[in-house]
Amino acid sequence: MVHGKGKVFLVGAGPGDPQLLTVKASELLKTAKVVVYDRLVSKEILKLIPKAAEKIYVGKRTGKHVVVQEKITELLVELALAGKDVVRLKGGDPFVFGRGGEEAEALAENKIKFEVVPGVTSAIAAPMYAGIPLTHRDYAASVAIVTGHRAGNAEHAIDWAKLASSVDTVAILMGVESLEAIAAKLVEGGLDPNVPVAIIEQGTSKRQRTVIGKIGTIAKEAEAKKVHPPAVIVIGEVVNLGRKLAWFKKPPR
Repeated sequence: MVHGKGKVFLVGAGPGDPQLLTVKASELLKTAKVVVYDRLVSKEILKLIPKAAEKIYVGKRTGKHVVVQEKITELLVELALAGKDVVRLKGGDPFVFGRGGEEAEALAENKIKFEVVPGVTSAIAAPMYAGIPLTHRDYAASVAIVTGHRAGNAEHAIDWAKLASSVDTVAILMGVESLEAIAAKLVEGGLDPNVPVAIIEQGTSKRQRTVIGKIGTIAKEAEAKKVHPPAVIVIGEVVNLGRKLAWFKKPPR
């Protein structure tokens, strides 16, 4: 017999390094009964989940969905209506391109209690681990965090030309597969082809790799060096600081 609705915790797992998981997120995972988790959650973090807990994988990447977003949202509602408390575990931060806002809307509409536990977003952490500050008093007073693809809605297409002239630093998530088109639109919009760009692949993990180039040629460099997602792309003068401030040393395998 079900006694009331459960509660859903929308939890950010951080950018990859398990030590960047928040204390609150760690505590929730260690006592979880049901965990619905994404592809980018590290194995080390998944080990915190009790063996007896119900673990539901709903990972997805561009073009390939184990479970589509609508079904994930429905699943959260169904589990909560069945009286279960659920930890919805997402890579990075749930409200920074993590679809957490959509899930929270559905929970609110169904009068299901929920709580959001922020996570460290890779948009900030990956550049930081590469020695690139997104803001700097001498180089950048503004920053935009942008998604590299949009869900088939032309009305909400990104105005890359406007970005080219309106902010000092652009951090792009999920943009590797569209990098050539993004770079071309930024240059067409007035961005100097020589503006420095960094691609931080697998940021904060022991597989982290940074490729630095110029916006006019970065797509070819990324292809030549076989850069693959997940990766964060940073565009702006602050990238040059990464050449001298890189501090993160990958642990030995």
